Amino acid sequence: MSTDYYKILGVNKNTSDDEIKKTYRKLAMKYHPDHTKGDKAAEEKFKGISEAYAVLSDKEKRQQYDTFGSTGFHQRYSQEDIFKGFDFSSIFKDLGFGGGNFFNFDLGGKGGGTRFSYGNGPGARQSAPAKGSDLVYELPLTLREVATGASKTVNFQHKGRSENLTVKIPKGMLTGKKLRLAGKGEPSSYGPPGDLFIQSKVLNDPVFTLEGHDLHANQEIKLTEAILGTSIPVPTIGGRELSLKIPPGTKHKAKMRLAGHGIPHMQGNGRGNLYVCIHVSMPVHLDKKQKKLVENLAEAGL
Repeated sequence: MSTDYYKILGVNKNTSDDEIKKTYRKLAMKYHPDHTKGDKAAEEKFKGISEAYAVLSDKEKRQQYDTFGSTGFHQRYSQEDIFKGFDFSSIFKDLGFGGGNFFNFDLGGKGGGTRFSYGNGPGARQSAPAKGSDLVYELPLTLREVATGASKTVNFQHKGRSENLTVKIPKGMLTGKKLRLAGKGEPSSYGPPGDLFIQSKVLNDPVFTLEGHDLHANQEIKLTEAILGTSIPVPTIGGRELSLKIPPGTKHKAKMRLAGHGIPHMQGNGRGNLYVCIHVSMPVHLDKKQKKLVENLAEAGL
């Protein structure tokens, strides 16, 4: 899913919170169902600007949207998450949509979507009690923990006290991936507590670097090994050691792929690859014997 919330509201990434609110109030007045009785196109427009405002008016959601883009944001937030705890009523009261005025419709999403209702006219229904705020706990993980899975204990403040939780980390939980712990967020005065999201942050590794689900490592070989070929041991993130065959004539910084020895996918089958970059060590100082051998190679046309 790709949705440009800034474009929908007609603002840009540098627009202040106050300006975003003013812009939404203006558009809400124009497309509100009380002004556009029965106009389906206007109703869809109203849904779109309401969703955009629900994201861009929330500091955390806006930061997530700016950081991960539309597609990444919607992988982390469902339609219900976007509108969770969001209160339109204060804005609509300021605009004069109060008292006996009433409207009720779905804002989309799974299972019939998020239903929004406002007013106290005939047939009005109360919306679901607002949940408490969600919490995000950033959990540092090593590459090995991400590759093999782990059990971690997290400590966080909840309801004014410190709480410990043991969390099972699945394989493939790369930076930014989240686990949801229902009801472990902030309490609400009127409804259920929010949720706690455990968000991964993968730490740097001394041997491997990470690109997507692929791992990259450097291995050094001698000049003669590059010319004649050899086999070298290569460590894997899972702790095994593989034998990698280096063919004769291998060039400096040549990359070799070990299929399926990268990071597993968090959902579904498959995993990335391990790429080994070969660094050919060039001798700096030669003794007399070595220098003579190189001279002989040069005379032989090599």
